[in-house]
Amino acid sequence: MDYTDILYHAGGGVATITINRPQKYNAFRGRTCEELIDALNRAGWDKAIGVVVLTGAGDKAFCTGGDQSAHDGGYDGRGTIGLPVEELQSAIRDIPKPVIARVNGYAIGGGNVLVTCCDLAIASETAIFGQVGPKVGSVDPGFGTALLSRVVGEKRAREIWMLCRRYSAQQALDMGLVNAVAPPAELDAEVARWCQEVLALSPTALAIAKRSFNADSESIRGIGALGMQALSLFYQTEESREGVNAFLEKRKPDFRR
Repeated sequence: MDYTDILYHAGGGVATITINRPQKYNAFRGRTCEELIDALNRAGWDKAIGVVVLTGAGDKAFCTGGDQSAHDGGYDGRGTIGLPVEELQSAIRDIPKPVIARVNGYAIGGGNVLVTCCDLAIASETAIFGQVGPKVGSVDPGFGTALLSRVVGEKRAREIWMLCRRYSAQQALDMGLVNAVAPPAELDAEVARWCQEVLALSPTALAIAKRSFNADSESIRGIGALGMQALSLFYQTEESREGVNAFLEKRKPDFRR
């Protein structure tokens, strides 16, 4: 597959997949998701690769979720809601290699969900986390909610979704959303250290461990499929459209009019 929205680099047992849309704060459209799915499977089943790093281009954003400019009652793409986001999230979980999120800036909305789905996460001190779905008439009714509650606790997960606040890298570390925080200039070195630790371990044992962790939360995949079907219907409503229009018009939405 020819990549236009992402960068792929493999070497020394590490595959680095970079969302390369800095002008959009690394928000993903349908094409981006397709390329990420392809790259994750390419790395995941390459025996020369022992660990995968997922990140965003530039220093402003890791990923800010779905590209709202590609949303018109549904995103572009072939998935239930347009974006094949369910397949992207599943690819992160399904490949038999640890996936490390290198969080170099904003991890908002669907970007926050990608961090949740990754096996490990290392953040720059300047990273910002949070959800935005209810602000724009949307939600991630699967791994983005149910898995998040397992990662940070249900009360905190409900807070994240029901208030749409922003959280610093240190707050994300304290709640268990990320594993480590590093100064921006030391982020790559910290990620490299974690990669080397992974590469020193048995790949088969790691694959079994990952699958056993996933087995405990696998029912969330079904919950997400059901939720995405409901979300595709919600996107056709005036309430959801108001959220998108307000975002694009840079005004406060009026959901209750």
